[in-house]
Order: sequence, then C-alpha cells, then structure tokens
Amino acid sequence: MTGKPAEASGRILARLQQLHPKLIDLSLGRMERLLKNLGNPETRLPPVIHIAGTNGKGSTLAYLDAILSARGQRVDSYVSPHLVHFNERIRLAGRDIDEAQLTALLAECEAANEGAPITFFEITTAAALLAFERSAADILLLEVGLGGRLDATNVVARPALSAITPVSIEHTQYLGDTLVGIAAEKAGILKAGVPAVIGAQMPAALAAIEDRAATLGTPLLRYGVEWDVHPGGDGFNFESSSGKSHFPLPALAGAHQIGNAGIAIACVEVLAAGALPHAAITEGLAGARWPGRLQQISLSDMSAGWEVWLDGGHNAAAGEALAAARDWTDKPLHLIIGMINSKAPEDFLRPLAPLAASVTGVAVPGETASLAPEDISAAAAGLGLPNHEAKDVKAALAGISRQDGPGRILVCGSLYLVGDVLACHTHAPNC
Repeated sequence: MTGKPAEASGRILARLQQLHPKLIDLSLGRMERLLKNLGNPETRLPPVIHIAGTNGKGSTLAYLDAILSARGQRVDSYVSPHLVHFNERIRLAGRDIDEAQLTALLAECEAANEGAPITFFEITTAAALLAFERSAADILLLEVGLGGRLDATNVVARPALSAITPVSIEHTQYLGDTLVGIAAEKAGILKAGVPAVIGAQMPAALAAIEDRAATLGTPLLRYGVEWDVHPGGDGFNFESSSGKSHFPLPALAGAHQIGNAGIAIACVEVLAAGALPHAAITEGLAGARWPGRLQQISLSDMSAGWEVWLDGGHNAAAGEALAAARDWTDKPLHLIIGMINSKAPEDFLRPLAPLAASVTGVAVPGETASLAPEDISAAAAGLGLPNHEAKDVKAALAGISRQDGPGRILVCGSLYLVGDVLACHTHAPNC
C-alpha cells in the first residue's frame, strides 16, 4: 500500500494483510466462501460495468464515471491500487468512502472471514461489494485487479456490460507468458449474452477474446469493426452503426487517451441503446480526472522553468504510449524510474530511450519487491542512456535540477512510486 491509512482502518488493513502468505493467489474459492458468510452481497449490486485489460482500465473508468455522472446518474466505482489513501479504491457517488464507513465494513468482513486464509485484495474487495450493495447507485464501475478469470471481482454473475481495454504482456508469473494466454485470462470476465466492448488489440489477443466470446455467445463491439475513433479537426471522431460524431479532445493528457475515451463512448452507446448523449459525453470528457496518469504537478523546491510529470506506466505498451503521448522534444527529458521486480525495465525504457536525456533509478518506497536502483540504471546503460542512481525521488529531483535547465522530469515505472510522490512531495513537502 502507498500512503498512510487512517488509524482505525489502518489497523484492520494491517491485520488483513497477514491472512494469507502470498500477496497474490488467484482463486475464487476463498472469495465465494466469504461472500456466502456475508449473505452474498454480489447478487444485489446496481448494474455493473466490469472492466479488464492491461493498459487504460483506469482512464476508461474515469471517462465512464464522468460521462454517466453528467447524465445525472449516481455512479459508484472500484479501482486499484490506491495512490495515497486506501479509501480511494471505493468511491460512492464520486466520493472516496469515508473513514467510519470503511472501518465498519472492514471489521464486518474480518469477523465474517473467521481468520481463514484469504488475500488482502479478496477481503477488501468483499468489503467494497458490501458498500456497493448498500449504496443507492444507478450503476457500478468495477475494475479488475489482476487478470480476469480468477480475479476477486469476477463474482458478478451477470453484469450489464463488460469492457476489455488493450491487452499486452504483463504479470507473466500469474497469467502466463504468452499474449494469447494473458488475453484469454482477461476474457474470463465475459458472460453469455452480456455485450462486451473491446478496445484496440493486437491480432493474437483479439483472436483469444473472440474465441472465448464465440464459446459463450457474448456479443462483441470491437475497435475497428463495430466502432472506431480517430483524430479529426480540433478533437476526434467516434464512428459506429449509429453514425459519426465529433467530440473535443479528452481532458486526460496523451494521444492514447482517444482510444480510452472511445471505449467509454462505446460503452455509453450500448447503455443508451444506440442514442449517444452528446452533451453528457462532451462534459464528461472535459471533466474526467485520473491522478497519477501523465499528471503534471508543482513542487515548490524546483527552479523556475522545470516541469515535473507523473505516470504509473510500467510495461512496454505503457512506454510506447508515454513516448507518443505528447511532444517531449522541446525540453530535455529526464526520467526517474522505480519498478517492481516482476517488470522488465528494458522493455519499458526502449520506446522512451530516443527521447531521454538521462535516467535515474530509485527504489519504490516500502516495497520489498522493488527493483534495485542499479538494475534500472543498468537497463538504461544497455540502451546507451546516461544513467544515475538515487536513494529516493527527492534526491533524484535534486540531482537532476542541478543540471543545465530548465528541463522536464518524468517520474514513472510504478503507481506505488507515483503514490509516494503525491503523498510525500505534494501533501507533505518536507518528508
């Protein structure tokens, strides 16, 4: 976890982390047992949009939340991981769950679990489902934690809609080491007769998704087939069987956000039975917020003219998206990278290498599974990039800012690292 949880919920969360020897152990059996003890809240949820994928899940959810809220709907959502406070994971009508409610739900789940083995994500997801059952929301946006087929969120028997954002190689120790296998795991959220919106996919991934859909009888709405998006004029165009519509560029930065916005619009089109709510979509695209994804922040101790950006991207596809997200060439670009040891820094760095003036490796604070800074600098050296190591982001920022400037700094490689920057350098600049 990143950040410091509130005292009451923090004590319970710390205990819950000790209930299973592994942080990740994909299975639905433990979850189903606990939910039964809780009276099966997953059977009494608002209509659910279930979202899986490798990249873009959070941004797609943010657009959906903003668009549906602009339509006057009460929207609840579940995301992971959090950046600063655990409460961020459970949002009720657009607000993080309050501390008293969170503490009560966690205590209820802890008691119902009766000390049995269960992963942290499973039992906290159960708490979230209890919150959503008791909420008066019109719709629930449910983001998959890892994979899909055996993810703790995949207990909803019949969502209103499924969505799969672009799939790429990730979490190979849990999902398999082939794109086909990983896509098949993501496609495990598909349900018979439930429409599914599919974002842009590599051919092998799309084939795996289509195979699963054909087996189940899942109607697919695929990027480039049933719907499409592409830049146009001062915004972008969305095309489907309903026709062609023009929208302004989304508020979230990066060229890849057009694709994420397209997935959200395609979902809204399904929910609206083909009648696009143009005003709500325009308002939602402009109002969407998703911290830690190509986010620019202000730091008081940086000299004038220096920019600091944050992004939690950590795989090859994310590196490619970051490289294409904007014009990075008008100022020297310095990367501060921290990564978990299941990631491949070379793959993430390769698309960014032609743009980078330097790379500084740091450890991800509080993570025993962090890559060592020297591993990141070695990956940078292998790509011919000037490289350094620092004890933390604060030291890395200080070292870079002493160079000729002004320039641009991108802190990236892990959402946990981004969360630490937001918690430490923006909320408590002296830590």
